[in-house]
Amino acid sequence: MSLADAILTGAFGAVLGSFANVVIYRVPRGESIVAPGSRCPHCQTPIRAWDNVPLISYALLRGRCRVCGASIGVRYPIVEGLMAVLALAVRARFADPIAFLGALMFVFLLVAITFIDLDHQIIPHWLSQPGILAGLVFAGLQHRLVPAILAGLGAAAFILLIYVASLLLLKREGMGLGDAWLAALMGVFLGWPAIASAVFLGILVGGVAAMVLLVLGLRGRKDAIPFGPALAAGAVGALFWGEAIARWYWRY
Repeated sequence: MSLADAILTGAFGAVLGSFANVVIYRVPRGESIVAPGSRCPHCQTPIRAWDNVPLISYALLRGRCRVCGASIGVRYPIVEGLMAVLALAVRARFADPIAFLGALMFVFLLVAITFIDLDHQIIPHWLSQPGILAGLVFAGLQHRLVPAILAGLGAAAFILLIYVASLLLLKREGMGLGDAWLAALMGVFLGWPAIASAVFLGILVGGVAAMVLLVLGLRGRKDAIPFGPALAAGAVGALFWGEAIARWYWRY
């Protein structure tokens, strides 16, 4: 990438991150993501355009509302910065425009789902189901529609198997149905064998995170721990290195 290309891509990613913040805040509350415009979550004052520039406005205002002075959560610039970095990584990885746009939509959905699941322990079907349809469209444009369908169905079936086994053996949900929809979303975007790497990495990340939370006393053995963020992390890893991980695994 040229410097100008990198700057434009990073800026566009930050803008997507700003929109992701809207989705993260409003979707679990059943609010429209289109209207009204952005407002201060404390005083409800509409945020003017020059106070809504991703990353820059937060720094200039020192993380506070210009009107009421209330503190604005640090998550907002974190999400914007994360999307900027992911947009740059996707741009560097995928030269084909269709592949780039598909991967960018995929990571946008993963970021939104991750933070919603962390806050509310839900994965909204409103995001995963339309995301699956979008993934199938991109798969069709890339002439891999049938493999995408099979990968989505296989990933969802694997998570559903864990869900049913947990209900029968442990008498509680090991994973939720939202995780199955997320797995299907991952499958249609990633295809085979990257989806296998994504699920493997997701289970690994989720297991390590759960152990750390238990050791630190932040969660008990019977406390629910959202698995969506771990699956999303595995999906991001597989997006860039999924086939290499799969080849390494089958070799040994």
